[in-house]
Amino acid sequence: LLLVHQYNSYLMPLVMMSPIPLTIIGVLPGHYLYNASFTATSMIGMIALAGIIVRNSVLLIDFIQEELALGKDVQEAILESVKVRTKPILITALTAILGSMFILSDPVFEGMAVALISGVLVATFLTLLVIPVLFSLTSFNLKETTR
Repeated sequence: LLLVHQYNSYLMPLVMMSPIPLTIIGVLPGHYLYNASFTATSMIGMIALAGIIVRNSVLLIDFIQEELALGKDVQEAILESVKVRTKPILITALTAILGSMFILSDPVFEGMAVALISGVLVATFLTLLVIPVLFSLTSFNLKETTR
């Protein structure tokens, strides 16, 4: 509801949260490859992962909207946002991965560490692809409905 209020749109929060299901693409194979059980701490890791991924989406969409306010067209604003915001997003991902490595050997928190490491690896790159595409599609639809 806060995002709906902030962006004056019901669609933008959905775009921001769309990468959350993409975390499963990294988490489940990560557990399989590491031979780790999917536990309650794995679910906690997925919740933390969702927060990281949504933060990345917010960074991209805020920058796109700032560029649009400066008068750039949608495609140019999207490309500029990905170009400028990729480094901070990758630094966040690297920090989450390195921080999770310290709890990887703990039998209780192993699932959380595997979920964070594998999920961040996959979902970060998918976010950098999915958010620009969805923003482009939704901005196109918004233009078409206002004509």
